[in-house]
Amino acid sequence: MAITVNIRYSGKNGAAKAFAHEMIESGTVAKIRAEKGNVRYEYFIPLAENAEEVLLIDSWENQEAIDVHHASPMMSVIAELREKYDLHMSVERFVSDDGISENDKKFIRN
Repeated sequence: MAITVNIRYSGKNGAAKAFAHEMIESGTVAKIRAEKGNVRYEYFIPLAENAEEVLLIDSWENQEAIDVHHASPMMSVIAELREKYDLHMSVERFVSDDGISENDKKFIRN
């Protein structure tokens, strides 16, 4: 059962995109992806609705892995960059359900 957290970062004048680029270019994203229990850590930019927003999809094997990540020095790096770019956040949290129903599989093209 994985836990996925969607974080929408928003700012002004391209700040959210600059934040995501700095996270990637500084190697911070690579370090987070290498943490035990990380399943996915990936940024996305919306096509049209909000040009000042970036979506982070952040998935972990379990709550313990998230807790270890939150206690790591990585969080202070992330917090400093959030402040640097004056970002605001909205957060959604999802828990996976171990599978796709047979009914849903009919609509998935592999």
